[in-house]
Amino acid sequence: MTTGRKNGIRWYQSTLVTFLLVLLMVGTSFVATHRINQLEEETAYQQLQGETQELARTMEDRIASDREQLEIIATMIADWDNLGDPALWEVLDDYVHVGMLARLEILVPGDTVITAGGRRVDASGRLSFAAEAAKGAHISNLEEDFITGDGGILRHYVPVVRDGETVALLYGVAKPGSLPALFSAPYGGEAAVYIIDGATGDFLLDTWHGGEGGNIWALGERPMAPGFDHQALKTSLTNGENGYVVFVSQTTGEYLYFYFTPIAVNDWRLALSVPEEVVFSSAQSIRRVMNLLLTVEGLGFVLYVLWMLHYVRRETREKQRQLDTLHCLYDVEKLLFNGHEDEDSIFSALKAIGNMLAAREVIFLLNNQPENTDTTVFLWKEDSGAQQRELLPSQSAERDRLLQYFQQNGDQLEVYTPQELRAAFSLETAPVVHSLAAVPVEGENGALCGALLACDLPRRSSNIPLLKSAGLSFSMLTRNIRSYHAIKDLGEKDALTGLYNRNRYELDLPSYPGLVRRSLACIYVDVNGLHEMNNSQGHAAGDTMLQAVAKQLQATFGPTFAYRIGGDEFLAFALDREEEEVLRQTEELQAALEAQRFPVSIGVQWEEPPFVLDALIKAAEQKMYDAKRAYYQDSRHDRRSRRT
Repeated sequence: MTTGRKNGIRWYQSTLVTFLLVLLMVGTSFVATHRINQLEEETAYQQLQGETQELARTMEDRIASDREQLEIIATMIADWDNLGDPALWEVLDDYVHVGMLARLEILVPGDTVITAGGRRVDASGRLSFAAEAAKGAHISNLEEDFITGDGGILRHYVPVVRDGETVALLYGVAKPGSLPALFSAPYGGEAAVYIIDGATGDFLLDTWHGGEGGNIWALGERPMAPGFDHQALKTSLTNGENGYVVFVSQTTGEYLYFYFTPIAVNDWRLALSVPEEVVFSSAQSIRRVMNLLLTVEGLGFVLYVLWMLHYVRRETREKQRQLDTLHCLYDVEKLLFNGHEDEDSIFSALKAIGNMLAAREVIFLLNNQPENTDTTVFLWKEDSGAQQRELLPSQSAERDRLLQYFQQNGDQLEVYTPQELRAAFSLETAPVVHSLAAVPVEGENGALCGALLACDLPRRSSNIPLLKSAGLSFSMLTRNIRSYHAIKDLGEKDALTGLYNRNRYELDLPSYPGLVRRSLACIYVDVNGLHEMNNSQGHAAGDTMLQAVAKQLQATFGPTFAYRIGGDEFLAFALDREEEEVLRQTEELQAALEAQRFPVSIGVQWEEPPFVLDALIKAAEQKMYDAKRAYYQDSRHDRRSRRT
């Protein structure tokens, strides 16, 4: 008994000592590793800060150097009376690719840009001489390059002063995407360089994503290491402070060290992001030794870790699926918010649902009730990425089967074999798809207004819940579509005649030159005697007269290009028709109305490109007035004679 008890004690003591030693070794290793990491992080942060600030100083020096050169050139060209002189531009064009500048241009009063070779370009609506001159020497933020159409550019302005007055603005064009080539690449070219507008968050330069453009806040809240948050980053960037954050890469999962500092230009901020393995490259050998030690010491926990990994993986997969579902539903709702104006958003929403469900096809049927017109079909296919919009007749078998199913059998359809599908729809032939999940889309007052379908998808318990949740967003879309078209019709159509009104006429005018291929005719119509008819027979008779004119105008020239632009004035355009045909149709229009005792005066102007649209319309209007004058000069129609 005593021996056993002593052996037991020795076993307990040795186990306890071993356990304590293991704990001590593991604890010491973790403390040493943690301390080494802390020291290395401090060194890495100092290096990252130094690299960023050095790059900022270099950029500021380059900008200052460019401004000095521009001021020298501005002083030189101030002596030229003709800033478009080819001799001057032979000199200016030699400054291409000097410093950060790709080319030189001059902005002169009248909002005109003089560019390479002395060519003049109208910049009205895009650049304002008065606005830019008021700022003096300055650098713009990212703007459109309307000269070459080659992406966004920065414009470095200096005034051209003659006799104490700014007579022009010389500016150099810098392309943000080419800036990295002008500076020594930090960290051997493995660091990404960003220039950010602190006021808006817009990227002027983003070498990580291949150029300029985008917005740092539009990227969403990317994962960060503990101790960092997005609000602090946004506040620091906006206030022009120095600082850093540590992101978690969404592609590799490694840390990206992101340091930012203000530049003495506008509200710009310069930032570098460097992968963790580059930042800590000098400590890799030490880390390998420490990691090996920790690996050996952790062998006793392998089984536990494996079990934990299995558990965590299972839970993470489920939580990730739930999170992906929430993100998918959020994306669908966000995309469909403006779907009534942009049909591409509808296809993007269908694609998001298809990717989430791993479906081959996703379809949205929009039943245009209560008008009972054709059903609109939005289809996205996974295999080809195709997307198409088509119409199903209001009495089509495909539409009626599905909508009738929901009316009779509840709020969902879920079949995963061809046999189940044939039974659900009483099909005599083999179905085209092998599995189907569908939910109805309800509009106002619970009325059935469409359906959301996913075809050829794996069997999952989450299919129907996701479709139902997404169906709420599509229900919102149907309401928005109806409201949008109702409001649009109210704002663009004349309530009495059904023709487009003056508002739509003004909106459509700029598009006509681009629609014409061979010719354009303007038919200007004025109703004769409307005032007299209103006085003698009442306004109802006058309304009937206007409706008859509108109906005949639509029948002759179609509804797409016909407008009521005033009380008794109508206008229609005829595109790519022969002049003889237009004149004949106009005569037929006038004869048809006169047969109804509705006299009109018509002016027609037919021209081939190039033409000035305003002049063409005024010519047609003048001809109408000439016809109207001739009409009333006839004693039978003379107003004074009738009054006598």
